[in-house]
Amino acid sequence: MLEIVTASPALRVVRSAPRVDLRAAASAVRSLLVALGQDPDSEHLRDTPARVASAYAELMVPREFDLTTFANEEGYDELVVARDIPMHSLCEHHLLPFQGVAHVAYLPGSRILGLSKLARVVELFARGLQGQEGLHKQGADWPQEHLEPRGVGVVIEAEHLCMSMRGVRATGSRTITSAVHGALREDPRSRQEFFALAGVRSG
Repeated sequence: MLEIVTASPALRVVRSAPRVDLRAAASAVRSLLVALGQDPDSEHLRDTPARVASAYAELMVPREFDLTTFANEEGYDELVVARDIPMHSLCEHHLLPFQGVAHVAYLPGSRILGLSKLARVVELFARGLQGQEGLHKQGADWPQEHLEPRGVGVVIEAEHLCMSMRGVRATGSRTITSAVHGALREDPRSRQEFFALAGVRSG
């Protein structure tokens, strides 16, 4: 769940964080090691349960940030695109990472968004357990709803370790998903321009 809290001169974006019990998580990791035939009391694994618990907590708890916007006084009406934003998240099916890049674009309405905030929005939704399909949709839905641009587009290209390290072991394979709203969905030319600037074939 997301909340926007008024805080001059920007808006504070808060996402409800999961309750994390590091002690219980470390105990569970220790039990997992035992179940997998490992010795958690060995020299090299002694601190592993606590380290794993802390690592997963870091990957699942989003950071708050200030959403800085500015009045579109110049009437700028062309696409704003941030390409190759690094992203990583956790697969909800195997608890393994998927990582890659996100390309985010929007057509400004009455407000212009601070450029670094496009990367912040990607990070905000990437923290947690999910599928890539949900991640790109959240990343597009939220700006469209709260910033009221004329259009939003998100493309995510990611490699899933659950697919490259196990199962089919398709190392190097990347999954591409996209979501578009507003003019980027309704106007074929705007949609094509977005995909071209993002470096993705649209047809």
